[in-house]
Amino acid sequence: MPRWSLTLMAILASLVISITAVVALAAAMIYPRLPSLEALKDYRPKQPLRILTEDGALIGEFGEERRAVVKINEAPVFLRQAILAAEDERFYQHGGVDTLGILRAAMANVVSGRVKEGASTITMQVARNFYLSAEKTATRKLNEALLAIKIEHTLSKDEIFELYLNHIYLGQRAYGFAAAAQIYFGKPLAKINLAEAAMLAGLPKAPSAYNPVVNPSRAKTRQLYVLGRMRSLGHIGEAEYRQASEQRLPLKYSPLSYEVQAPHLAELVRQRMFEKYGESIYSSGMKVYTTLRRVDQQAAVSGARLGILEFHRRRGYVGPEGQIKLPDNAELADKAIENALLDREEVNGLLPGVVLSLDKQRMRVRLRSGEDIDLGASELKFAERFISPKQAKDKRLGRGSIVRVARAEPDAPWQLSYVPQVEVALIALDPANGAIRAMVGGFDFKRSQFNHVTQAWRQAGSSFKPFIYSAALERGITPATVFDDAPITVDPAETGGVHWEPKNYDGTMEGPMTLRSALAKSKNLVSIRVLQAAGVQHAHEHVAKFGFDMPRIPPYMTMALGAGEVTPLTLAAAYAVFANGGQRVTPWHLLKVTDKDGRVLESFTPPPTSPAIDPRNAYLTTSLMQDVIRRGTATGALKLGRGDLAGKTGTTNEHRDAWFAGFQATRVAVAWMGYAQPRSLGGGETGGGTALPIWVRYMGEVLKNTPEMPQAMPAGLVQQNVEAQSGASTPEQGGVPEIFFEEYAPGARPPANPLDALP
Repeated sequence: MPRWSLTLMAILASLVISITAVVALAAAMIYPRLPSLEALKDYRPKQPLRILTEDGALIGEFGEERRAVVKINEAPVFLRQAILAAEDERFYQHGGVDTLGILRAAMANVVSGRVKEGASTITMQVARNFYLSAEKTATRKLNEALLAIKIEHTLSKDEIFELYLNHIYLGQRAYGFAAAAQIYFGKPLAKINLAEAAMLAGLPKAPSAYNPVVNPSRAKTRQLYVLGRMRSLGHIGEAEYRQASEQRLPLKYSPLSYEVQAPHLAELVRQRMFEKYGESIYSSGMKVYTTLRRVDQQAAVSGARLGILEFHRRRGYVGPEGQIKLPDNAELADKAIENALLDREEVNGLLPGVVLSLDKQRMRVRLRSGEDIDLGASELKFAERFISPKQAKDKRLGRGSIVRVARAEPDAPWQLSYVPQVEVALIALDPANGAIRAMVGGFDFKRSQFNHVTQAWRQAGSSFKPFIYSAALERGITPATVFDDAPITVDPAETGGVHWEPKNYDGTMEGPMTLRSALAKSKNLVSIRVLQAAGVQHAHEHVAKFGFDMPRIPPYMTMALGAGEVTPLTLAAAYAVFANGGQRVTPWHLLKVTDKDGRVLESFTPPPTSPAIDPRNAYLTTSLMQDVIRRGTATGALKLGRGDLAGKTGTTNEHRDAWFAGFQATRVAVAWMGYAQPRSLGGGETGGGTALPIWVRYMGEVLKNTPEMPQAMPAGLVQQNVEAQSGASTPEQGGVPEIFFEEYAPGARPPANPLDALP
């Protein structure tokens, strides 16, 4: 061997020994000063405020970090394999620093001429994430390596892996794989599949670059790399690789993607917790259990959403959201679609898409997930006005149009839709104690945080009439009392300053009819006469017993048609008085607050009830409202096949608000639809046609396994037969049965005839 070779080898050996000595000396100096590992041994991550239903379904989460802590055995085996394949295949063999991995990475980087591979182990990533900065310096890397070795001497491999599973940042404010599974795919970690696991396992390397929401193409490339590594390591076979790599992953990303959707109630809870506990709620792991029930809330959300979709079908299509030019080249077209849909989020199941093709039979649409769907001839008919060549180019449906599509049910055909301007609300209570069982405060919380259940003061229309009729019953008017459905003029002094000539909704009049028939048919002219007979002052005082905000209900004749203002929540609480037999309830929504370890910090009980009206009055008014469903303006509820339902429709002037308020023994619910800035919903949009179907869907689901629960007739009521049209008493074998207060039954006193005193 030439002398110069020996000299070179000696120099290199000396250099290696010198570097090793320096590193060893540095390590000896640094190791004693490494931080304590107490934070790892007693892992207490920042955990957000979590808000849940009574039965434990997550409805809200608030905090800087979204995190759900899981045990290692709760993570699917294929997810753990995917993480190891992507990040540290020799994790269970090395001691914290993978020497072979470092040599392999160094050789790969030398060959490529650039930094192509890293050699950071899972343990080193845990060290960096818990204790060190992300700066790329030799000192930091040495600290990281030494700390990793210390961690390996303190914790087991599974304990280290569990810390990694729960602590690593994965984009979209998600810390840990459980949170990421919920955010990106809308499901618990235990329910993800192999394709989803590979997508998540690819995120730690660069959460922003491989974020499937922001960069779906790069995320797919990274996912295929992870699947390929799993195949190479023998974790999966060729068939599994092919199936997972070809599987489409429709993202369900939403910052509010929870098990049950109840963002408006969750926000109410957050505000209340912040007022009491301050900023600590966002990191201390508190849990708040509410009175909501999973089945109720899901039924309410579904009913409200379908109500909007049906409203769209009735009112007609409004055209595409925009237009893009699609190149003929497939790759360029895919990129154009990806860019066009990047900032268009799903809106309560209304998915954005781009039209790929359109003919007489179908429309093909590409969704943001990459899935192609077909819409049939019925959708082309729905949108035919916008397919016409006469339509302006920016509104014409065709290749490159940006549209919204939706499904009424998970397995239903796709249909064309659009982001609504109209709003919807539904509130449901337990009438016995006022517990809120469901709350939908609007169509889409991301678009508007305004809570139409608690904040929207609107005229109630005819849904307010039962309270006027209840006041009349207190004055001796009976269900059989006859009033004239005829023209009437009301003086300005009785309206607050305006001459008033009210009309019935349909413009027709039927002459004399009983109180029962008048409410069933929602006769405006009769309601005004009923209020006159009861007395405005008496009626106003009676209405106050139900818990309304009385300054918002002026004591004038217009009160007969619901001219005062209510919220859906106050209306529901008022209807609960009829449903529970006369007791006033206060709506409430909190059950208990616990710390992160499950210790109860606060618990709540129902607010006390108080007598509001005579139980006989509640029973009798309920009976009148049952006829609204049996033969009046709410016959659409008959499809539920129940005899214990009662309620009242409501439609305000110019169709600005559509209401239905109804109940049975265990639920009282109010459905409403209208624009945030009041304007007409359109001709034909009524409480019975617009709001009632929402209520019916909710009640149908909630009462599915509940037997009928008819109210027991209180003492002090009697039943007698009357002639159906005139209300006059008839022999037992003739007429129809009617219910009376004992003291006001026919024969108990000379019958009063309000027609004698009214215009």
